[in-house]
Formats: sequence, C-alpha cells, structure tokens
Amino acid sequence: MMSGKCIAALFLVLGSGLGSGSCGKVLVWPADNSHWLNVKSILEELADRGHEVTVLLSSSFLGIDATRPSPFNFEVIPVPFTKEDMASLMEDFLHMWLYELPNFSYWETTSRMCNFLSRLLSMSKATCDSVVWNEELMKMLREAAFDILLADPLLPGGELVAEKLGVPFVYTFRISMGNTVERLCGGLPAPPSYVPASVGNLTDRMSFMERMKNMFIYALQDVLFHQVFWREWNQYYSDVLGRPTTLCETMGKAEMWLIRTYWDFEFPRPFLPNFEFVGGLHCKPAKPLPEEMEEFVQSSGEHGIVVFSLGSMIYNLTEEKSNMVALALSQIPQKVLWRYKGKKPETLGPNTRIYDWIPQNDLLGHPKTKAFITHGGTNGIYEAIYHGIPMVGIPIFADQPDNIAHMKAKGMAVELDFNTMQTQDLIDALDMVINNSSYKENAVRLSEIHHDQPIKPLDRAVFWIEFVMRHKGAKHLRPAAHELTWYQYHCLDVLAFLLICAAATVFIAVRCCLFCCKKCGRIVKKKKTE
Repeated sequence: MMSGKCIAALFLVLGSGLGSGSCGKVLVWPADNSHWLNVKSILEELADRGHEVTVLLSSSFLGIDATRPSPFNFEVIPVPFTKEDMASLMEDFLHMWLYELPNFSYWETTSRMCNFLSRLLSMSKATCDSVVWNEELMKMLREAAFDILLADPLLPGGELVAEKLGVPFVYTFRISMGNTVERLCGGLPAPPSYVPASVGNLTDRMSFMERMKNMFIYALQDVLFHQVFWREWNQYYSDVLGRPTTLCETMGKAEMWLIRTYWDFEFPRPFLPNFEFVGGLHCKPAKPLPEEMEEFVQSSGEHGIVVFSLGSMIYNLTEEKSNMVALALSQIPQKVLWRYKGKKPETLGPNTRIYDWIPQNDLLGHPKTKAFITHGGTNGIYEAIYHGIPMVGIPIFADQPDNIAHMKAKGMAVELDFNTMQTQDLIDALDMVINNSSYKENAVRLSEIHHDQPIKPLDRAVFWIEFVMRHKGAKHLRPAAHELTWYQYHCLDVLAFLLICAAATVFIAVRCCLFCCKKCGRIVKKKKTE
C-alpha cells in the first residue's frame, strides 16, 4: 500500500504535467519606469502559474537589470544609444518641463516639445529597427512559437512585432493622451459631452464652456496624433509589413485592452467588451516595515505620519524648491518620510527623514499614516485607494493632472501647482486632508469600492491574457466599428443621403407648386381675357 507522502507526490507530478500542458509562452514588449513596475506584477503571476515569459528588452532600458536572477527570460536588444543617453533625455525633459516651460512663450514651448519628441521618436525607431529588421532574432522568435504578446502602447512597436510573428496581442496601460489611442484605434466611445479628455483637468460634470474646451482638446489631440505623432509611424509600419497600413490600424487589432483603472477612479462612461478594468492589480496588504523605519513611525504618537514621494522619475528638486518643501514639512505635527535623492535641504526639520527609497505600499498601509503627498502617478494613487489614504496631489506631467482631477472630484485629494505653490500652501493642504474628516471618509469609501469586486484585478488581468491564449484571440469581442470608415461610424453617409432625399423632395414639391401656380395663373388669365 502506498504511503500518504507517495500519493501526494504522485498527484503533484500528475498535476504538474497537466499544468504544463495548459501553460503557454508569453512575449512582452514593455515600457520603462512606472509602466514596467505595473506590468511586472502581471508577469510574475503568469510565471507563478507556469507560463514561460520572455521580455524583449532594449539595452537602454532603465527599469531592469537583466543580469540579476529573474523568473523571466530577458532577450536583450542592442540599440545605438545607452542607458545614460536615455536617462539624460528624461532628465532634460523633466528639467525643461518643471523649470523652463512655465517661463517660455507658446511658440518656444512648442519648439522645445517638438525637439524632445523628435529625439524620442528617433530612439523608439532605433529600438524597433533592432528587432523587426533583425532576421536572426525574428527567426528565433518565430521558432519559439509564442502564444501571445503583451504590450504597452506608450512604446510603439509591440503590435508590429506581433503582426510580424502572427500572434495575438494584448495591451495593458492606464490611458493615452486625450483618450486618443483607445478612441481612434480601439473604437472606444467617448461622447465629449460627459467624457473628459485626459489632459483637460475636467470631470464628467461640465459647464457649457468646459464642454467647449473638451471638444477643442479632442479635436486638437486628433489632429496632433494623426498629422504629427503618427504620420512617420504610418510609413514605417507600411515599410515593415510590406503593405499600406497605419499605426492606428495595427493597434486596433489588439484582442484585449487591460486598463489600469476601475470605477473607484473612473467617471461612469461607455466601455466595450474587449476593454477590461484591472486598476490596482499591483496593490497588496502592507508588510512590516524595516526596524529603524518602524521606530521612527511609532515615535509620531497620535499625530501619525505623512508619506511623501514624487515617483521614480522625480527624485531631485532645485535647492530653492526643496528648501521651500522642507520648511513646510517642518511645521506640521506629523512625522514625514520623504523619498528624495537630492541635496539635503537646509530647512529640513527633525520631524522629516529623507530616504533614497521607501516601501511605499507598506507605509500607506500602516495604521499611523494620515496623508500621502504624491505626483499623481497611477501606481501610487491606487496604493492610496487600496489603503484608504487621502492625498495632496502635486501633478507634474502626462496623465498626472488628470489623475489628481479624478481624485479631487471623488473628494479624496487636494491639488497644488508645482510651479506656484508656497510653503503655506503645502501646510494648508496637509491640514485640510488630515483634519477635515470628509477626505478620510471618501478615501475609505473608495477603498471599500475597490475591494468589493467579484474577482481581484490581478486575477482578472491574468484571466483575460490566458483567455486570449486559449482561444487564439478574442475576435468575438471586437466591435464592428473597426471595419467602418470615420464617416460611416458617425452615420454621416446616412445623414447625407437623407439630406439629399429631403432636398430632392422639397425641390420636387416646390417645382410642382410652381408648376401648379403657373398653370392656375394661365387658366385665370384666360378666363379674364374671355
């Protein structure tokens, strides 16, 4: 008779064999910095479930050290620029955005931004070139027989590689500038009367002038993306695929769009069946803090602590700005843990400690935490929602102003302008979110909404990725809008036909009336003559 251990071992072996038979191969086209941190959670879960994960990694990628042990396979792509070049580009952009653009004229701002975008476009194309024109690499990827490609639309090229390999692909991202990609390429309905563009700092309750502004932003974004940002990519994609196509047409073939938000964050709006919410998939219960950090947190007493981070990209400030911030923090009763790598401010108070890195999720989940000062990145916002912590938002760029606008509308945040805020502004904002109970109550309410889901966000994301793998796509969820031209989508051809019919009817009716009047006039005239 077999022992219990033998039986357990047998079932483990059988189960492993069954699991490996249903596991697949996942190819990943990642974006850098915080975007990688989010998709990494999905990839770790896929690896834990037995899937083989291969990440196409540019040699200039900042967020990953491919030499360290990892559950993923890294295929490093040599590119003609270094990590230092990429880091320098991002630092130049952030310095320009934070300290120079506010003082520039409109045309000088436009010129600087176009120059930055040109440099970024050049690097992006060089990365794509290193993959799609590398016959040896493409042959190896084809022979690997991947089941799916997971991409971030922030970095063009993932959908092009998927098309070349003939595998289905899935997007995972927060949102594009002005909702443009998901509207124009994904077919997502976005009525401008109540769906705000993501760069307008608007809510779903808009006045007449705000709706005018929203319409203008939508139109401007569409023109910019079609005529400026996408034009060169359209030709590039056509050259690579050997047939006329566009970037947007290729992006529109995505099987699923995994949006890193949820109804705790979003305003109610129409969505499509191949769009799924997975916001907060990276959030986890708080773990114990390092001993030294826990001692500092406990020393805060009844006042508690404030967590301060401007994200992975903003780790340095000018001396003037850092001293202003430090002075404000020194005047609040709470202890402050500040993620900051710059020069130690002269005005730093004894209640504030600076760290190169902080366990942000664990700190936000600590019972002593009273508020979170944040730049408004999606990852940090969702950790605050997850743990029910009110925020002081200091948005910098990209989707951050829109994120903070959502949190303000939900009653969970106070917003400050990075360029104009003064010491007292930061003090007042912290006093508001800590001592006005409505902010904490709203934060807890959103946290309850977030946790009250039938399936966890990470499980939902993995389910749909595995669904696409099992069924070789999800074409049954793809709306017919992708097969329509823009004028067919808006029924302008139907309206034109109806207008022509109405005009023809009116014309014929008028002609008939004129004919009848003329006829009657002749009869009357004839009778008078007689």
